[in-house]
Amino acid sequence: MPTTRVAVLGSINMDLTTFTPRLPQPGETLLGTTFAASQGGKGANQALAAARSGADTTFLGAVGSDAFGQDLIDTLTEAGVDTSLVRRVDGPSGVASISVDSEGENTIVVVAGANSSLLALSDAERDAIAGADVLMCQLEIPLETVVEGATHAHGNDTLVVLNPSPVQALPDALVEAVDVLVVNEAEARELPDVVSRVPHIVTTLGARGAHYRGPDSASDFRSPTVDAIDTTGAGDAFTGALAAEWFAGPDEAIRWACAAGAFAATRRGAGSSSGTRADIRGVGQE
Repeated sequence: MPTTRVAVLGSINMDLTTFTPRLPQPGETLLGTTFAASQGGKGANQALAAARSGADTTFLGAVGSDAFGQDLIDTLTEAGVDTSLVRRVDGPSGVASISVDSEGENTIVVVAGANSSLLALSDAERDAIAGADVLMCQLEIPLETVVEGATHAHGNDTLVVLNPSPVQALPDALVEAVDVLVVNEAEARELPDVVSRVPHIVTTLGARGAHYRGPDSASDFRSPTVDAIDTTGAGDAFTGALAAEWFAGPDEAIRWACAAGAFAATRRGAGSSSGTRADIRGVGQE
């Protein structure tokens, strides 16, 4: 099967992660056990996951002029992601403040920073989308830009995969352009009308795996059993791997994505937790 060409239009952040025995209650101060700074942002996480899963991946996004900007670009480049079209803008890069407890559960607060500057696509970005097999989008950049990217992809026969997170109301123009919707259970409940209109729906179920509903069938897929230590990047690892494998068929792609998500949960961090093809294959065989 030819290598899938994936374009990812989305956010890139510096994740500032604190590990704690448990998550704090409102107004409570806790002592953390460990701190780490690493690349994050749903778009960049999914781009990194797609690249490590074997796709020829291009990232379309923006970083700031602060000290984080070049570090964020370097992380993607080192993973084999094409970052030649990443914008560099004045001001801060996106930042996410994350707390992770001893069970691997997390809370996340995101400040958009440079991600909010993506207000329209350039000709080069539109060409990259039109030349890709898959466009992957999320909702951590301005919605109008996601709509522009998805409709341009749809008009050029590029498959559109949307992970509608953080969840919000979606305009008809975007829904009509989406081929594959990847949602968790909460997002599926928030977007019942969208779920009913998109041809392919993949609902992630955490450690229980995933559910698929296509035009002619529906199936459940189990996730490999692992000892999870941090679920922060598992959903993005799932989505990136799914896009990389989609043209092998939905069933094969979802099995692969379940293994990718399970492996990511065994490692700390968001984008940095994604596995290589060998890592994912190994988890899938356990």
